[in-house]
Amino acid sequence: MLIRLLRTYLRPYKKPITVQVLLQFLQTCATLYLPTLNAHIIDNGVVKGDTGYILSFGALMIGISLVQVVCNIGAVYLGARTASALGRDMRAAVFDRVQSFSSREVGHFGAPSLITRTTNDVQQVQMLVLMTFTLMVSAPIMCVGGIVLALGLDVPLSGVLIAVVPVLAICVTLIVRKLRPLFRTMQTRLDKVNQVLREQITGNRVIRAFVRDEYEQARFGRVNGELTEMQLATGRLLSLMFPMVMTVVNVSSIAVVWFGAHRIDSGGMQIGDLTAFLAYLMQIVMSVMMATFMFMMVPRAEVCAERVQEVLDTGTSVLPPLAPVTELRRHGHLEIREAGFRYPGAEEPVLRSVELTARPGETTAVIGSTGSGKSTLLGLVPRLFDATEGEVLVNGVNVREVDPELLARTVGLVPQKPYLFAGTVATNLRYGNPDATDEELWHALEVAQAKEFVTGLEGGLDAPIAQGGTNVSGGQRQRLAIARTLVQRPEIYLFDDSFSALDYATDAALRAALAQETAEATVVIVAQRVATIRDADRIIVLDEGRVVGSGRHQELMAGNDTYREIVLSQLTEAEAA
Repeated sequence: MLIRLLRTYLRPYKKPITVQVLLQFLQTCATLYLPTLNAHIIDNGVVKGDTGYILSFGALMIGISLVQVVCNIGAVYLGARTASALGRDMRAAVFDRVQSFSSREVGHFGAPSLITRTTNDVQQVQMLVLMTFTLMVSAPIMCVGGIVLALGLDVPLSGVLIAVVPVLAICVTLIVRKLRPLFRTMQTRLDKVNQVLREQITGNRVIRAFVRDEYEQARFGRVNGELTEMQLATGRLLSLMFPMVMTVVNVSSIAVVWFGAHRIDSGGMQIGDLTAFLAYLMQIVMSVMMATFMFMMVPRAEVCAERVQEVLDTGTSVLPPLAPVTELRRHGHLEIREAGFRYPGAEEPVLRSVELTARPGETTAVIGSTGSGKSTLLGLVPRLFDATEGEVLVNGVNVREVDPELLARTVGLVPQKPYLFAGTVATNLRYGNPDATDEELWHALEVAQAKEFVTGLEGGLDAPIAQGGTNVSGGQRQRLAIARTLVQRPEIYLFDDSFSALDYATDAALRAALAQETAEATVVIVAQRVATIRDADRIIVLDEGRVVGSGRHQELMAGNDTYREIVLSQLTEAEAA
């Protein structure tokens, strides 16, 4: 999976990678040539007392060293740029894929896991690529070149290498095989820490209200401890790596000096050659150590690549139309025919054979007990998810065939839990219509009964809004969300229990202002509060995902037991009449 991911996202950078590999090859060759020059200086210059020879070959060594430095700087620069570009492209790809997900896919992965995959997992792959370009490219060249040059110096002494390299390879392989499953578990536990931390930050008010600080501290401590245990387990394995490699290095160095001394004593080898052989041995071992360092990163990068690729390979259940409809002839007509929806793996569907028709100039209300499928029904219209049965039509066209941008302009949804983005009041209101003027924003705020409190904020339209709108109250958030949709001016308004945080007076004033503002539009309201929907032109009653009643308030009070039960749970008989 790692190779597949890298092959895809490194393909546009073939030229810089080729230049980078060439520079690494040149600097490695320069590094390998330096011990041979040093051996010549010792044997032909120092031993014979030839100062001219020493100076000339010393100058050559300086020149080669400069070439080595320049090539290394260029290789590291290109490698860093390519790795950074890879990380940028992967993050963008994951972000674009997540943006295409419906609520079903987002729920499958979970927000904490998606955040971890977009940030930490991509970073691990990016770091592996950076280390590969700066270390791993030169390691095999140095290892092979060192062995060849060492053999050229003294074949019998090179027998030490035959024993050293396989021992190092076996040690590294045994450790790496045990690391991979540990790294997979580590990333999963990192997801869990992210999840708990996000819950505690988002639900801070609830934690304080119920005085659950100690419980949450213990919960975070537990998941944090599990992550720490896994990191310690991997750390213990990794801590064996370098001592093991250094032990082999030191033993092999002693063996080379021991046998090399005997070779020099017998006249089969010169002192300079022994010095060069030791240098090549260290270069070979250093290349193996660099490879070892890379092997420590590969298992975790493989796991991270699999997690990133899993997101990229997941298709959305809300597929864009192949031949999208870009123009709708009718205006504001919404029709739901025999619609049903079932979550994957669920035993029972959430919606069953739901029928609903809404026309311009009318207000259609949907009411039902908790869990009856009201919010799910509204979510089918803007395609937050698609109906698994039946069809949803906007202006006579199935929403599956409508261009997504056109559908977004036609349908405006105020969700049950309004969300505001970090920025200002104005930037949030212009989210649906970037070209809206300040006058249009103030008008929308006035209709949404939010003008008074926005005027009181320091800066007015430029007043700062925190992420999620946490610096305003729940009722203010709802009114700003309603104003945002009014600025969009869609043909069909969907209000998903959008008045629940408002007091009765504000609710009544808002509905009266909305009635004038949306007089020519289609309005569908989902509400728990009977007072909010009793004056609707048509009321749809849902019970366990089925339509069990349809009509006006008085008709349903007279002939529908489910609706009557809901109404009398909130109002007296006299108030209901």
